[in-house]
Amino acid sequence: MTDTMIGVIGGSGIYEIDGLEGAEWVTVDTPWGPPSDAILTGTLAGVKMAFLPRHGRGHVHTPTSVPYRANIDALKRLGVTDVVSVSAVGSFREEYAPGDFVVIDQYIDRSFAREKSFFGPGCVAHVSVAHPTCSRLSAACFAAAKDAGITVHAGGTYLVMEGPQFSTLAESKMYRESWGCDVIGMTNMPEAKLAREAELCYTSVAMVTDYDSWHPDHGEVDINEIIQTLLGNADKGRKLVAGLPALLGAARSDCPHGCDHALDFAILTAPEKRDPALVAKLDAVAGRVLGNS
Repeated sequence: MTDTMIGVIGGSGIYEIDGLEGAEWVTVDTPWGPPSDAILTGTLAGVKMAFLPRHGRGHVHTPTSVPYRANIDALKRLGVTDVVSVSAVGSFREEYAPGDFVVIDQYIDRSFAREKSFFGPGCVAHVSVAHPTCSRLSAACFAAAKDAGITVHAGGTYLVMEGPQFSTLAESKMYRESWGCDVIGMTNMPEAKLAREAELCYTSVAMVTDYDSWHPDHGEVDINEIIQTLLGNADKGRKLVAGLPALLGAARSDCPHGCDHALDFAILTAPEKRDPALVAKLDAVAGRVLGNS
């Protein structure tokens, strides 16, 4: 058994966790550079928590410039065991209305300008992301949303676009009609892949702000409407987070789905061929299997 530590990565509109005891903003240094911001730590209902604003306080990072590797490394370095991503999305489904939440279980990654792995030449690793979110953690988020009175949908495919522009009408129709996606956003990749490489349980709570540009009654994304919906979603998101400690508990067993052992057979580079400099950078992420933790 280990101590649970819930790490919340807050997206647009969510910049804090209400009710944290012993709340303190801490600076974490990582080999991948500084994370998006300092990290707010404390306890909530007896469970350790860490909160990282993905875009930085004041929204200073674009979806592309978010330092995803530093963010995940910093959370792992602090002792986080379970990562809950909260982010704003557009909807491709009439029934996923603005103000609804969707607990994501699949992705199509269309981002192209981001570093997507901690590993590389000198230490090659391949992890499975066939099931990129942790179903145990997802179930807790779904239950917390229900308990908070939020309209929430279990399961959905999130199309990750590079941004920062919203999609064209042709793209929106393709993602919805041909590819079968449910929501669209800009930030969950490579975040989910990096969390898996870091052996962290990860799930995503997508907060619907709009219908993207496919919807005949909307025509195009209206940023003013998005901002108004964001404010309401942020309140709901904080209520959801407040319910997680009671559902996850202060003590934690190994993940039944193997998220925290994702690297058991992933590293292919022979020990004598590994780049010492890269191995040193992997101390927090992969120290359990590399022997440098």
